[in-house]
This record gives sequence, structure tokens and C-alpha cells, in this order.
Amino acid sequence: MRDTWTPRPVRVPASRVARLGRLGSMATGIAGGMALEGVRHLSRGARPSYRGLLLTPGNMTRLANELAQMRGAAMKVGQLLSMDAGELLPPELSEILSRLRADAHFMPPRQLKSVLNANWGTDWLGQFERFDTRPVAAASIGQVHRVRRRSGEDLAVKVQYPGVVDSIDSDVRNVGALLRMSGLLPAGLDLAPYLEEARGLLRAEADYQAEAGHLETFGGLLADDPAFVVPRLYPEWTTPRILAMSFMPGRPIEETADTPQETRDRIATALIRLTLREVFEFGMMQSDPNFANYRYDDRIGRIVLLDFGATRVLDPDLVGLYRRLAQAGRDGDRGAVVACLAAIGFLDDGVPPDLADRVVAMAGRIFDAVLGAGHFDFAETALSTELNAEGMALAEAGYFPTALPMDALYLQRKFGGMFLLARRLGARVPLRRIVDEVLG
Repeated sequence: MRDTWTPRPVRVPASRVARLGRLGSMATGIAGGMALEGVRHLSRGARPSYRGLLLTPGNMTRLANELAQMRGAAMKVGQLLSMDAGELLPPELSEILSRLRADAHFMPPRQLKSVLNANWGTDWLGQFERFDTRPVAAASIGQVHRVRRRSGEDLAVKVQYPGVVDSIDSDVRNVGALLRMSGLLPAGLDLAPYLEEARGLLRAEADYQAEAGHLETFGGLLADDPAFVVPRLYPEWTTPRILAMSFMPGRPIEETADTPQETRDRIATALIRLTLREVFEFGMMQSDPNFANYRYDDRIGRIVLLDFGATRVLDPDLVGLYRRLAQAGRDGDRGAVVACLAAIGFLDDGVPPDLADRVVAMAGRIFDAVLGAGHFDFAETALSTELNAEGMALAEAGYFPTALPMDALYLQRKFGGMFLLARRLGARVPLRRIVDEVLG
């Protein structure tokens, strides 16, 4: 399916009626495709299944393209599900949702100009030497353009898609109905918390002035850290719907897999240390571990941090529980590990004792592996394969913790994202040393 995917300029449906119409057309088209495929099966004497009719290449392509055109809630729900429940979803649906984390269609120039006029007035073009109408990135909330001021400075200007804010509630409700109708969600998965969280995420990420504040905060926190560089904010060009910052050159972070081992180790070590500092020192975290949020500037040997719209202030009590959990795991205190897992919400009265024992054993396996002496080799896939298999087995056995707070989901998501990135780089990281440094 990736071979058929080509981001292109497609007008974003801005009104609620238009966006609802897109979803309705998509559902009708998928139903029609299922009917035609069913006729073909019957004509060959075969008895078609609902899943087989739904998961045709045509229907999967139609779903992916429509979600990409909708942006906003459609993509955000997909991103949340693909990160938090990706191992539980059918491969076909997981493929579509994971693709929405990185790519989207983008606004055509005329629609882009109308958004800029509404935010900057009609005389803005004279302030720039060049404004590239094809974005360098496009995602769920907005798209980013490279711009050159007449003074010679290069800016990255993030422009929000029209209609995203006004359609948040209706979009989330309609996308939830569509996903439930699809029959592709695993039995026992409660979609409601994801939908509610998608609403909150969309509202937070759609406030570009709030993101501007997070950008400046992280710029200050990391000003003396030689491993990172954070874009500089241009407040005079920033509005609630447009975010202007310095353009930071660099290549996708995953492409550094072709660099020497020492470089890959240094990159992964810096990012993992930063993740732990965010949790245990800053108390606030850029919660989206999408690889697109990190780039690497070979010229200066520093990691470029992008996109602070998903910055989340963490519950201090939960951070304290995770601190005690990490210390207990480091010290091999099984009783304290069990107590912390229960206090966080991974274990509750609804989890059968045999499943609870497996969850505790899984946590112990992680601590033993990553907090042992020396460096942890992320290129060794045995641990991740084992954990993925056990996670799926637990889900199939009915393990769904109901008391887990949303902050814990975001922490697990960020930790998992850093693990995947370090694995992609084949890095060797002194995890025990980093944990001791950050926790004390």
C-alpha cells in the first residue's frame, strides 16, 4: 500500500457540513466496494466473510486517502490508536494508521493564501523574498513551509488547516462511529478514552500561541545542552493559527542509521537522557515520539527538536510513582515493583492473578535487561520480540487495565517510541548510568 501513497495538494474541507459529507461518502464508498466484492465472491461459488470484504485493497486505499484529506481528528485518532494499540490492530488497519503519523495531503496554494491573508493581512507577501507553497511537512493539524525573509533569514512557518478547530467535536464523534462500524477494532478495546483524548489533544495542538510558549520554554531548558538545538520563535509572525520559527536544516533522524556506531550511540543516548529529564526533572514532556519530530544536523553534530504542540505537563504524583518504580526495578525490589504497578494502574482488582503475575514478570524482564551493567544493545531484537509477543498474548487473554491514567499512556508511548528509534539506529546505550544520573 505504501507504493500507492503520494501526498498531493488537496483542498481541506473547512466546514462541518463538508467534513461530515466526506465521512459519509467514504462510508458509502466502502459499503459499495464491499457489495461489489461480495458479488464477485458469490459468482465464483465462494462464501465471503465480512472481514474479507472490508479489507480489500480498494477499501483500504479509500480509507487512507479520506483520513489523510480530513486531517484533524481523523488523523489524530488514527495516530493515537496506532501508537497505543498498534500491536492489537489488524495489520491492514495498523498500516493505514501508522502512515498517518508521517504523511498527509496538503493545501493547494489558493487555500493556503486565504489562510495567510486571514492571519497576516493582505500585504504579507512583500515581506518575503521567497515563500515555497509546497510544504516541507504536512500532518494532522497543519503544514510547514520554508520561507525566506528579505533580510536573508530562513523561517519555518506552520500554517493550520482551516476548519480544524471548529470541527473538533463533530470530527471526533464521526470518526469514532466510523471506526466502530468498521468492525476492525479488537474485542474489549474501549474506544471512548481515545476519542476523548483526541479532543483534548486537538484543542491543545491547535493553539499555536501555546505551542510558541512551549518552544521558548524548551529552548531555555536546553540552551546549554550541546546535544540539542531548538528553533527560535518569531513572535511577530506568530498567531493562534500560524507559528513562525527559525528554519533548522537537518535530515530525518532515522537516516542517521548510516553513520558510525559512535554517532548512533551518542544520538540515542542523548534522546533517552532527554526523555528521562523531561519526566523526572522538567515535569513536562513533548509527548509525541513521532520520528518526524527529530532531525539531525550533520554540520554541527546536534539533534534538532521540532513540534512542541503535544507538550504535556505531567502529574507530579504520577511522576513520583514512576520514580519509585524505576528505583525499585533498578534495585531488584519485586515487592516495591508490584506496589508501584498497582498504584499507577497497570494492576487492579479486575486483573486475574495469573495475568497480574505475567505483567510483573514482564516488568522484571525489562528491568533486568535494560538496567543491567554496561551498555544495552538495541540492535539485539530478542527482547523486543519477546515483549511484543507477550503483550499480544496478554491482550488476547483479556488484559486491559481500566484504571491506567492517560499520563501513563503517554509515558509508555514516549518510552516505546525512544526504544523503537534506538533500535532503528542499532545503538548501544549505557541505560543504567543514565538512570542513575537522572534519578540520583
